[in-house]
Amino acid sequence: MKLIIASNNAHKVSEIKAILGCFYDEILSLREAGIDMDVVEDANTFEGNALKKAREVFSVADADAVLSDDSGLMVDALGGAPGVYSARYAGEGHDDAANNAKLLDALKDVPGEKRTARFHTSVALIRRGMPAVTADGSVEGRILRSPQGENGFGYDPLFYYEPLKKSFAQLTPEEKNSVSHRRRALESLCDKLRAEK
Repeated sequence: MKLIIASNNAHKVSEIKAILGCFYDEILSLREAGIDMDVVEDANTFEGNALKKAREVFSVADADAVLSDDSGLMVDALGGAPGVYSARYAGEGHDDAANNAKLLDALKDVPGEKRTARFHTSVALIRRGMPAVTADGSVEGRILRSPQGENGFGYDPLFYYEPLKKSFAQLTPEEKNSVSHRRRALESLCDKLRAEK
């Protein structure tokens, strides 16, 4: 059975292959499957965006299934923002540095104990002749007052993970993968797939 991952992010693709390899004989990125498309993620939930992307890719894919995800940062003091707008928090065309600067500015008067946040991922699996399956994963942390670390991307330098006493950008790739929100969502998806058998 063939699964297409609705992404060209090499790190994401390898993480998904490692976790879902027991369910699919062949797992391909969009590029590897010869699919060149961008899906506008305009739903108001992570799950909605993941489902939309998976359905649109599935409609043009030669595969048994398509997996998609949508992730973001939810800050309690900001009512869950940036949420589904995490990638474009500072506006369209802005980069990670601009998003991080806007987040720090929004939290400048918020004390440390109120800077709680979580990274969240929703995954959606669309399969031929079967119902869609979705799953979620989150990891709790807090937002630092300045970036720390050189690894990772996005909000990783600002996201402090208490159990390891480091920002996500200070974690090795192996450490981050072992606790990531995407991993938790994928493991939840695997549990649902095993329960179907």
